[in-house]
Amino acid sequence: MTSRIPVARWGIYCFLLGAALFFLLPAYVMLVTSLKSIDEIRLGHIFALPGQLTVEPWISAWSSACTGLNCEGIRGGFWNSVGIVIPSTVLPILLGALNGYALSFWRPRGSQALFAVLMAGAFIPAQVMMYPLIQILAVLGIFGSLAGIVLVHTIFSMPVMTLLFRNYYLSIPTELFHAARIDGGGFYRIFFELVLPMSVPIVTVAAIMQITGVWNDYILGLVFAGREHLPMTVQLNNIINTTTGTRLYNVNMAATILTSLVPLAVYFASGRWFVRGITAGALKG
Repeated sequence: MTSRIPVARWGIYCFLLGAALFFLLPAYVMLVTSLKSIDEIRLGHIFALPGQLTVEPWISAWSSACTGLNCEGIRGGFWNSVGIVIPSTVLPILLGALNGYALSFWRPRGSQALFAVLMAGAFIPAQVMMYPLIQILAVLGIFGSLAGIVLVHTIFSMPVMTLLFRNYYLSIPTELFHAARIDGGGFYRIFFELVLPMSVPIVTVAAIMQITGVWNDYILGLVFAGREHLPMTVQLNNIINTTTGTRLYNVNMAATILTSLVPLAVYFASGRWFVRGITAGALKG
C-alpha cells in the first residue's frame, strides 16, 4: 500500500502540471506575440520568444489603436470600466449584505417567498430581460447613462449577492444577535456595528466576483452603457474586429492582456480571502 502512494502522488502532480500548461499556453502565446514586431509575427513561429523585444504594441493598444472611428486606444475604455465597476461593486455588496442579514436574523413575513423569487431570478438569462429593462430605463430617462448601466449590474447581481451573504450569516451564532437585541441594538445599528465588521471574508468574495463579472462583461455594457461610457471589453472588441488596414496581431494581444490585468490583479491580491469566504458559508444554506 505504501509503495503505491508515491506513484499516485506523481500522477496527480503530472495531471496538475498538464492542466496548468494547457491553460497557461494561450497566455504565453499572447504575451510573446504582444512583444514582437508585425514582421516577426508573419514568420509564423508563434511559440518562439521575441527576436527583438518591443513595447510599441502595448503603447499603441493603450493610446493610439483605433476603436472604430476613434483612434485613442483603450485608455478611455479603461476609465469607463473603472467608473462602472466601483459603484457596481459597492452598491450590490451593500444591498446583498442587507438582504442576507434580514433574511438570516430578522426573517420578516414572506421572507422565504422573497428569497425563492430572488433565486429564481438567478436562472433567468440576461437576454430575456434586456428589452423590458431597456423600456424601463428609457421611461426613467437613464438609458445609455452611467446610472443606467450601474442599475442593471446591481439588478442582475442581487440573487447571487443575497445568497452569498445569507449563507455566510447563517454560520454566525444567533446568540450574538440576540445579545445585541437585548442591549438595545436596532436593525441598522446591529448591521453596521456587529454584523458588517464580521463580514470581511464574504465581502472579499463578493467583491472579487462582482469586479470580475462587471469588468469582463460585454453584452450589458454594449447595450446599456451608451456611447460615452463604453467599457473596456467593448472597445477591445472594436480593436480586434477592425476590418480596415493590416490586422495588427501584436496590438490585439497587448490590448487583450491590458483588459484582463485588473481582475487578475484583484484575484491574486486577495485569493486566500476568496477561498476562506467561500468555505465559511458552505456548511449552511
